[in-house]
Amino acid sequence: MAKIKHNNFIDTVDEMLSAAKNEGAIHLYAEDKILNGRTLQINGKELFHFATTSYLGLEYYPRLKDAAISAITKYGTQFPLSKTYISHPLYHELETKIEAMYDVPGIVTKNSTLGHFAVIPTAIRDEDGVLLDHQVHWSVQNACQLLKLRGIPVEMIRHNNLQMLEDKIKELSSKCKKIWYMADGVYSMFGDFAPITDLLELCRKYAQLQLYFDDVHGMSWKGKNGTGYVLDSLKELPENIMIVGTLSKTFGASGAVFITSDTKLRNRIKNFGGPLTFSAQLEPAAVAAAAASADIHLSAEITILQEELAQKIGYFNSLIKATSLPMIAPNSSPVFFLGTAMPLTAYRLVQRLFNEGYFVNPGLYPAVPVKNSGIRITVSRNNQEEDIRGLVQALEYHFPKALEETSNSMHKISMAFGTPEITEKKEKLIPQSSLILHYKTSIKEIDKQTWNTLLGGQSTFDWDGLCFLEDTFKNSTDAENNWSFHYYLISDTNHVPILATFFTFGLWKDDMLAPESVSQQLEEKRIRDPFYLTSKVLGMGSLFTEGNHCYINRAHPLSENAVLLLLEQVEILNQNLSADMLVLRDFDEDVQLNRIFHNQGFIKINMPETCIIENVSWNTIEEFASTLSARSKKHFMKEILPYEKAFDIIIKEQLTADEITQGYNLYKNVKKNNYAVNTFTYSIEVFKKMADHPHWEFILLHLKDTEDSQNVNPLVGILFCYKNSGQTYVPSLIGMDYAVPKKLSLYRQLLFQGIKRARELSYKRIDFGITATFEKRKLGAKVIPKVAYIQAKDNFSMEFMDTMQTK
Repeated sequence: MAKIKHNNFIDTVDEMLSAAKNEGAIHLYAEDKILNGRTLQINGKELFHFATTSYLGLEYYPRLKDAAISAITKYGTQFPLSKTYISHPLYHELETKIEAMYDVPGIVTKNSTLGHFAVIPTAIRDEDGVLLDHQVHWSVQNACQLLKLRGIPVEMIRHNNLQMLEDKIKELSSKCKKIWYMADGVYSMFGDFAPITDLLELCRKYAQLQLYFDDVHGMSWKGKNGTGYVLDSLKELPENIMIVGTLSKTFGASGAVFITSDTKLRNRIKNFGGPLTFSAQLEPAAVAAAAASADIHLSAEITILQEELAQKIGYFNSLIKATSLPMIAPNSSPVFFLGTAMPLTAYRLVQRLFNEGYFVNPGLYPAVPVKNSGIRITVSRNNQEEDIRGLVQALEYHFPKALEETSNSMHKISMAFGTPEITEKKEKLIPQSSLILHYKTSIKEIDKQTWNTLLGGQSTFDWDGLCFLEDTFKNSTDAENNWSFHYYLISDTNHVPILATFFTFGLWKDDMLAPESVSQQLEEKRIRDPFYLTSKVLGMGSLFTEGNHCYINRAHPLSENAVLLLLEQVEILNQNLSADMLVLRDFDEDVQLNRIFHNQGFIKINMPETCIIENVSWNTIEEFASTLSARSKKHFMKEILPYEKAFDIIIKEQLTADEITQGYNLYKNVKKNNYAVNTFTYSIEVFKKMADHPHWEFILLHLKDTEDSQNVNPLVGILFCYKNSGQTYVPSLIGMDYAVPKKLSLYRQLLFQGIKRARELSYKRIDFGITATFEKRKLGAKVIPKVAYIQAKDNFSMEFMDTMQTK
């Protein structure tokens, strides 16, 4: 079968950030004629600056500026040679000072990102393995992609999860000579720290463990000589630890520095470290400014600057503690994160603070999980106490306003971040007098005609189909196929239906829509652990159904209110069920819904395309062939129709026990050979229930004239078909014997027989489902793009699976 087209991560991020741009939260321009670090002018308004990553403000120091100007005057704007051949005259001075700071020679790179690409592929050998903290900086994760091309195992652990880290170390210990754990010293979004003491204990326990710290956000404001948070915690640098510092950000210049006490490794990196060899070196002005900053770091002045910043951080913390503002990871770093959960709340709060004269950054996906959106606030030496006090006062006033404006609450934030609730406050999105909500847990509690009028014309989720699904999957003894059902109907006060949908709650494989190569790797692990990398998901519709699971009366003036009410109620259910993910699926592209779902904390992904046939009105095979394109008609007449006679074709409303067993085995054949949509395998009990249900029928294909004397007419193909009450024919599942000669086109023959049967029954439409769109299009199917909206507790599974792919 053809491989499905998977979602493009870049498209998802682009859409999320485009929405933030449209809200005026990102892609802004500073308009200042002169910058001072305390304020920024944006859109003609002067704002106090609480978003810098230069926590000491050294870039404004006259000594650094004078050094840069002098270097340009003496040496020009660049020195366009590879550093492998020759370094410009100021490099030696800077490297000498870096060595004095760290008591170890450093490797100076153009920036930290290029530095990671130089150092990581050189430091990590083919016999090594790598473990990434989930929140380690993107540049580290991206550099590790190169390692996978060499067959080096690269895996991910949950953020600061030492038990998971130790388990992975044990798993790799027999396969790898060295095991590298890569983390940030200070994390750039929440401002929390790597657990250095605990990691050192692991190093003592496991001699193979090597530590690689990106400490660019811990640089300068912490440690002796401003060498950063990590070295301040370590006191001295052992050979099994490498530190990445920065010469930009708080250091005040440009570039990065890589520090290791392993002399052989340092020389190997300098001799051939990718971008170190083939990229331009730092400009004279940047090196001169860095050398001037190094002088400050090597003097007693750095301690004074650190103490001044610490005093302001402490002042900010003291003010915050007196409020009920939900700071997610209270700490002593200059980085703070105020949780809003919903992106829309973050946008509104940024705008409100902007209007009050304060500039802060929204923290958005993919830097944080979409439901962990918030405001990233940084404190620097340039902030005055009155600025800090004013910001906290503005936050106290505008934060609850932003919550109210976006129908958010402290309760929702605490649930999103898993933090203690500070204030109980539950908001109603829509006045209940304007909408009537009905919530049921069985389709049998809903009027059959009402449901079928709204949602009964497609797939297997008409009223009778849902009775079958409940009977089959509700209270199942198989944990992987045990679902609860949740129905929502929303109407106005005149009982006019506005919205209807249903959800199921159960286990999903996290790789359901991942590339097949990833699923193949995970299935090997699931031989030992069947529920490895699975999640509890509350999903619109069910894993058995596909199609438009949500009826919305778009002409009704309260349609958007109904959608918001649904989201509110589903979020409550999601929390009560402790689900890992909430999924709204199988929507057509819709600008209005996209805006609503995005603002409520969902990200859009592309679903596999679905296939339908709407023209089932032909009377003869010739007429059917004439409905196809010229190319498809030629294909049909030459490669499908002639081989129909190779099969005995039987249509049955009930199956014998032997036929159920044979059909089930053929179904499992397909599951084992197709990971395009990787779901759990149904048990044989599902098929037994199909055989007993009046709306199911079965198309069986037997080979004719087989030479196998013991089984004259073996069953080689089966189509499990649902007859929808809305005149839709639904070939839901398929089973095949892959030993059938390819020239007989068994899969295409099964599709064709499904089409023929729908015509015999005078059905108006065929729902052919997802995957194999190329084959279905050849038989006249219309291919329809679909999207889903997801909201996960964190991005771990997605990013973990990304480490399993080779680019």
